[in-house]
Amino acid sequence: HTQCTLSTTTRPLHIMNIFRLIGDLLHLFSILLLIAKITRTRSCAGLSLKTQELYAIVFITRYLDLPTNFVSYYNTMMKMFFIGSSVYIVYAMRQKYMASYDKDLDVWRKRFLIIPCAILAIFFPEQYSLMEILWTFSIFLEAVAIMPQFFLLIKKGKAESVTRDYMAALGGYRAFYVLNWIWRYFTEGFFHYQVFIAGIVQTALYGEFLWKYVRYDLAKRYELVH
Repeated sequence: HTQCTLSTTTRPLHIMNIFRLIGDLLHLFSILLLIAKITRTRSCAGLSLKTQELYAIVFITRYLDLPTNFVSYYNTMMKMFFIGSSVYIVYAMRQKYMASYDKDLDVWRKRFLIIPCAILAIFFPEQYSLMEILWTFSIFLEAVAIMPQFFLLIKKGKAESVTRDYMAALGGYRAFYVLNWIWRYFTEGFFHYQVFIAGIVQTALYGEFLWKYVRYDLAKRYELVH
C-alpha cells in the first residue's frame, strides 16, 4: 500500500524500502487484527463505525484508478485488499453485528471531517484533475479518520486490548511511513507537501494515544509481576 504513487500514472514510481515495507505490514496487520476481533467475538463493541466508514471512503476515492493504472502485482493486491477489507468491516458492523455497536457513544459528526478535507483537496491538489483532487482528499481524510474512534474511547472510558493493539499498529504504520518519506526525500528527492502535512497531523494524533497505550501496558505488566 502506498499513498504517494498509486493515484495516477503521472506519479513517478518509487522503490520499496524497509520503512515502507514495515509500515505496509503494520497496516495490513491492524486490519486483519480488527477483522479477527469482530468475527471471533461476533461483536463490534468499542469500535467506531464512523471511523471505519471514513476509511472506506479514503480507500475508494484513493484507488479509483485500480482498473486503469497497473503499477505492480503488489500494488494492485494491496489496493484491492484495502478497498475490500474496509467495505467488509463497514458491512459487518452495519449488518451482522449492529446489535453490539456502541451507537450512543459514536457521536462524532463525519461531515465535520469530510467537508474541510474536501475543501482543502479542491484548493490544494497537486494537479487540477478529478483523480488528483480525490487522491488529495483521501490523503487529508485519512489523517483525521481516526478521530471518531478516539472520541468514542474517551466517552467509553476504556478500550479492549484488541482495540488498543489495533490502534497501536495503525500508529506504528504511520510512524514508519514518516520514516519512509524522510528516506525518500534524501534518496529520491521525493516531496509532496500534502502527504507530509497530513502525515504529521496523523502522527501527532496517534502520539498521545500511543503514549497512554505504552503506559497502560507497562502498568499491567507491573501488576502481574507484583
